[in-house]
Amino acid sequence: MNTKHMKQFYIYLLLSLVPLLGLSSCETASVLHVSGSVENDLVSVLNKQNELEIRLYSSPQEALESAIEGEGLLVLSASYPEDKVSLTDKFYQTVVSKKLRAFIEYPDFVPGVEMGDTYEAQAERAVVRSGFFGTEVDSLQILGLNGLHFISNNADGGHLVAAKVAGFDSAIFGLPAKTTSLLFSWEDHPVLISTTNLSQFISGRFAPQKQWAHIWKSIIEYVSPQTSIGELEWTPTVSTTFSKNEDLPQDFQKLSIGRGIQWYKEAKMLVPGGYEDKLQKMLDKGDQRMAWDASIPYGDGSEGAFECIFSEIDENGSQPIGIIKRGDCISETAMAFATAGALFDKAEYLSISENLLDFYLLESIATKKEYGDPRHGAYGLIPWGISNQAWFKASYGDDNARFLLGALTSSALTGAEQWDRILMKSLVALIRTTGQNGFRGSRIDLANFEENGWRYYQDREILNLSPHFEAYLWACYLWAYDKTGDKIFLDKAKEGIHLMMEHYPDGWVWTNGLAQERARMILPLSWLVRVDDSRENKELLLRVTKDFLELQDECGAIREELGKLEMGKYPPPQSNEAYGTTEASLIARNGDPVSDLLYTTNFAFLGLHEAAYATKDPEIENAVDKLAAFLCRIQVRSDNHPELDGGWMRAFDYERFEHWGSNADHGWGAWAIETGWTQGWITTILALRELDTSIWDLTKNSKLAEYYPELKKEMLK
Repeated sequence: MNTKHMKQFYIYLLLSLVPLLGLSSCETASVLHVSGSVENDLVSVLNKQNELEIRLYSSPQEALESAIEGEGLLVLSASYPEDKVSLTDKFYQTVVSKKLRAFIEYPDFVPGVEMGDTYEAQAERAVVRSGFFGTEVDSLQILGLNGLHFISNNADGGHLVAAKVAGFDSAIFGLPAKTTSLLFSWEDHPVLISTTNLSQFISGRFAPQKQWAHIWKSIIEYVSPQTSIGELEWTPTVSTTFSKNEDLPQDFQKLSIGRGIQWYKEAKMLVPGGYEDKLQKMLDKGDQRMAWDASIPYGDGSEGAFECIFSEIDENGSQPIGIIKRGDCISETAMAFATAGALFDKAEYLSISENLLDFYLLESIATKKEYGDPRHGAYGLIPWGISNQAWFKASYGDDNARFLLGALTSSALTGAEQWDRILMKSLVALIRTTGQNGFRGSRIDLANFEENGWRYYQDREILNLSPHFEAYLWACYLWAYDKTGDKIFLDKAKEGIHLMMEHYPDGWVWTNGLAQERARMILPLSWLVRVDDSRENKELLLRVTKDFLELQDECGAIREELGKLEMGKYPPPQSNEAYGTTEASLIARNGDPVSDLLYTTNFAFLGLHEAAYATKDPEIENAVDKLAAFLCRIQVRSDNHPELDGGWMRAFDYERFEHWGSNADHGWGAWAIETGWTQGWITTILALRELDTSIWDLTKNSKLAEYYPELKKEMLK
């Protein structure tokens, strides 16, 4: 056999062995030349794809020089949003001459396109504008691109644009006239230009995850068309504690309670000592947000508690602390620590609970100045907050009521009695400013009292068909009647409840949704049964609970629901222009699979828990069990963000099983965690379930009524 034949034989032999070796004669990993860091989120995800060979370079020029004709090039931002990627006309000429397919991120220059200054998004969101990504990410799909900064430009069209749009999953009113391209094709070349950072989608907590995975799959397969990659997968930095169908451990409630209390500490929600001057300087400048930082000391409750973690998510996935000190949140936080302290037999938690209420009721200005002056109409009421005059001047009946519920629960568990007279005085102050029909109205300010006095509010025949603002006052009045025996409390509660139910539900004014109004009514109806176990009262309670539980999904979630739009105080935005301008619902229309843990689910948990103890109804008990399991599943888990780990965010999409919703609310958006309304009540009710008691039963031996005769004589004369 000559040399030529020998060579042909060995080639044939090698090819015949290819299948046996598990190799392919025609399939090799596609090469992607990447200018970027090994820590970049996209790089870390692509490195797991066997179909791709990632070659990493320290600069765009180095990556460009190494790429050969027809290969793929990725130029990724290294210091977004501070610094753009610096490129030249020659760079683009070389991309064209080499016939490279490319994705270029956050460049300072694009030939033929005016690239201006970097703009930080206000209410703009990312919206799909073309069919580039196929049917799995449709045009007008809304995407969460957190910490969005983008370069102003005059590029036509665009596959992704920044736009202010209304909607939950899609821009339901279409795109506005003003949009800015975030991702567009450069001229007729196979080059995609991104005017923002799309590649840090894990650390930036982009959502929904499935849609972003498909977007990146589409981009990579465009840059490397000979490659078909698998689904891109990653572990999000913020997720649920358990998946939708995961088996829960036997002690899942206790685990959740422990983590819920630890959230207060790690999120730095207890105001540290020595911070007062710093906080006041911030507030004087109009700044109510403070960046979370691990170096912030732990507080012990003696300086109060902050309001929340705000909803804004920056490009690193972090969220700021809301530094306002508001009464309801402080009392509800005290309640959470008290119930956890009793459950775990932990003196530290009980001490924090007592410190918080001592701070607000005994040491702060909350019970002083006008509120401590017997001659003032606001005497005995509890102000909305104490951080500045805008909060101090306002007295919300609902916030006063929830303060009382939190303080009464804390008092029962800590054994503290130093607040009893103040709390009884608050009940008297509330009842004397409640009108003839049992309604108080949403809010009365100091200036209103100075103009009208308190008797004006007692004598008026106001009708405020909003359970959000009235229902928990009635619950407190029923509780007060049970302790004092004075029918003034019972009569005002019964009159208000029956008038409210006469207009149920179409006549109700709803705040962010009708579901939350139903949720609010369950507590007073439950306690009405406690003081008057009549057939009529039971039927009212069961009617509302039955209607409400039609919103409960099999997984335990409560679906948010809107009423008639004309009855809504803060309906979903009805135009793109209205998005982000006021408080708003998390959904765009009924059927959106979202639970609201700030306005609905949290208070439903309280109401249904008390209803179960009041009625022993198996259907209600089963609903509470399902809701408790759901809440424990969706509690935030995050190793990267201590300000979130163990918390409950406002919005949750229970079909995706992901934290997602319309972020239209300009104050308390989809990803906010409220110390009182949300965290306080969920943690408390979980703990009461473990303690096998209700608030009504827990507080039955309260001694507040001892102070009633003297306060009645002083304040109701």
